[in-house]
Amino acid sequence: MQQLSWIQFDLAVETISERYGSRSFAGVYGVPRGGVCLAVALSHAFSLPWLPEPKDGCLVVDDVYETGQTLRAIREQVDATFVVWMSKCAPEWWDAATTISADEWLVFPWENVDLAVEDEGLYRASRSMHP
Repeated sequence: MQQLSWIQFDLAVETISERYGSRSFAGVYGVPRGGVCLAVALSHAFSLPWLPEPKDGCLVVDDVYETGQTLRAIREQVDATFVVWMSKCAPEWWDAATTISADEWLVFPWENVDLAVEDEGLYRASRSMHP
C-alpha cells in the first residue's frame, strides 16, 4: 500500500501544470470523487473555471487510471484532453503525472487510511490476491 501525501499531490499539480500550461482549455473537469481535488487545484494553477460537467475542449482529470472504464466513458462523450495523477499502466490516449505498478494499492491524501486498509483487503480477497 502506498500512502500519498499532500506534498506529492502538489508535485503532481506542478508536473501537470508544466506539461499543459501553454495549452488552452475551456476549463477543468474532475471525475468525482478523486478527480475533484485535482481539478480544483489545476483550475487555480491555470486560472481556468472548474467545470461541473465535462465538455469539448476541456481538461479532464482523475486521481488514478486503473481499468480506464471511467475515462473511456467520458472520452466517448467529449473531445477533451485526459490526465491522471497516477496511472496503473502505460498511458496511451491519456497522460499521467506518475505511472505505477498495476497491483499497487493507493491511499490518496483525502482518503481515510483505516478504511483504505479494509478496502484493500476486501478487493484482494475478491480477486484471490494476497495483501
